[in-house]
Amino acid sequence: MDPRTSSNTRSHGMPWLRDDRYSFLLAGMIWVLIVLMIVPDGFDYQSLTTTGAPSAGGAISRMLWLGLLALSAIIICWRAGLAWLLAHIVNPFLLLFVALAVASIAWSIDPSLSVRRLVRMGMIVLACAAFVLMGWHARRYQTVVRPILTIVLLGSIVFGLVSPTLAIHQETSAELVGAWRGLANHKNGLGALSCIALIFWFHAWLTREVRLVPALAGGAIAATCLVLSRSSTSLAATLFVMVFLVMLLRSAHGLRPYVPYLIAMLVAVLLIYALAILNLIPGHGTLMAPITALTGKDMWSSGRAEIWAVLSDHIRYHPFLGTGYGAYWTAGPVVGTDAYAFMWRMGSFYPGTAHNGYLDIVNDLGFAGLVLLIAYVIAYVWQSLQLLGIDRHQGALYLALFIQQAITNLSETHWFSVRSVDFVILTLATMALARGLLEHRLRLIFGEPHASVRAPVGGMPLPHAQTSFARIQGGGT
Repeated sequence: MDPRTSSNTRSHGMPWLRDDRYSFLLAGMIWVLIVLMIVPDGFDYQSLTTTGAPSAGGAISRMLWLGLLALSAIIICWRAGLAWLLAHIVNPFLLLFVALAVASIAWSIDPSLSVRRLVRMGMIVLACAAFVLMGWHARRYQTVVRPILTIVLLGSIVFGLVSPTLAIHQETSAELVGAWRGLANHKNGLGALSCIALIFWFHAWLTREVRLVPALAGGAIAATCLVLSRSSTSLAATLFVMVFLVMLLRSAHGLRPYVPYLIAMLVAVLLIYALAILNLIPGHGTLMAPITALTGKDMWSSGRAEIWAVLSDHIRYHPFLGTGYGAYWTAGPVVGTDAYAFMWRMGSFYPGTAHNGYLDIVNDLGFAGLVLLIAYVIAYVWQSLQLLGIDRHQGALYLALFIQQAITNLSETHWFSVRSVDFVILTLATMALARGLLEHRLRLIFGEPHASVRAPVGGMPLPHAQTSFARIQGGGT
């Protein structure tokens, strides 16, 4: 530790101490959360006949969710000083989006459904925030998430072999025949999980976090599930992101100064395509042709264009604020609800989602919600680029996960959806990204933390931590 740091810690009365207590407890909390988001309530795969909104879970499910809420609240209160510092750095548009969603109860077409969805959203955000407050280290995010995703995928393979009638779609439509859903509730869910897990393993191998053999084993499990799911969108996203990671982590040093500009261009292109789907910019047909080639889905033959047309008509009646967070898609086609329009406009077909994350946001929260989503994306990428300059390996991982989400949301719904485990994984990444940036700023003042478990507020007394952090924000040292 340099002399300046030693002087600072002495003037504060105590050093910055590392707190590694309860790291296994918090990891277990995230594992439980991820599993709850993937498997149906009570592991009842016989009931997977609709894609509607989640209904009230069983006693065990409710107990687990309440346990997660209580544990998260305790940790945040216990580490209130560090949580306050984290709140200054975490993506502000995540919090603004949650605030808009809460406000939408006032104009929701189904307030009770909006409330249920918002309760789950609050639990997820609190759990992700609590996770980064204790037992933190630079690779904490992937070392916790990667194993549980791999276990679920391995379990999906075993489940498919033992009970194929439950783990493999039995529907007769062309895109579902022979497609595996494994422990997920749909083939696209299994495909998305496989895509994310394969990204984690490929990143771990590129950065030498794991040896070649474990990386090959984990990657093989993820790749097997990806192929079995027959999710062309996830397959295309996986290949694209893997090339992206190679570019970020193995490119020549002379090209690295241009990487932020290339990423900015990529984000701009993805947002342009999202707006094209919403018919907010001209040239819709021409722009969508490459997406059809990338995802392998023709928007008309897959029915997506018809779904988007029905939703676009609905959005015209509530363009600015939508019809309430999560209030549109009921648990199946219910007569008298707005979503029942699909039953007579598409021949008794009920999609359950817009199959487009951007469109579902506009439908729920109007163009106000879309603006916050775009702002969240820009802030997330900006923070990732900041971390890229500090910790290239972590910055690359967070960017790769964003690119995967931006692509898959063109034909599936994941953005801020409490029915998708992708929301948990990206919210966790958002919190981990903020914690990584906070850690860097604190180390500028306090240096490396001492190896001790006694750390009252993220390793330092609250008043001094806040004063030093304010100095860093103001440019002081």
